[in-house]
Amino acid sequence: MIPIGQLAREAGCKVQTVRWYEEIGILPPPARTEGGHRLYGRAHRERLAFIRHAREFGFGLDAIRQLLDLAAHPERPCGDAHALAVAQLAEVEAKMRRLAVLRNELARLVETGCVEGLAAECRVLETLADHDHGHCLSHAHAAAEGAVTK
Repeated sequence: MIPIGQLAREAGCKVQTVRWYEEIGILPPPARTEGGHRLYGRAHRERLAFIRHAREFGFGLDAIRQLLDLAAHPERPCGDAHALAVAQLAEVEAKMRRLAVLRNELARLVETGCVEGLAAECRVLETLADHDHGHCLSHAHAAAEGAVTK
């Protein structure tokens, strides 16, 4: 049994993250000492490692809940897990396309921007102030802006 700080360090996350995972129900409540301190066992470490790894792959919390449920029922077919992975791959590929558009726009902005001069004549500032994207070659990043910065 280990305390929450050690569990968080081993998992590469913050103590607040462990508490939050408990609060939302994807990490089961730990045992408590007489003084109320949390103590975690091997099952908690393995589950938290699974959650953290799934997060590294970009899975959202709903998908992680489903994956954890499937992992808890090894007799079920893995088709649902495969479908979740396919959906996540599609999301990653879509994000990569949006990022490529943004990269190209930023590269063009850097190429046409000035290194010296006054801020009043700065091409970077002028382009960023253009909320209608009139200076942009592609308006695709405007629609994807929220999804890329999340």
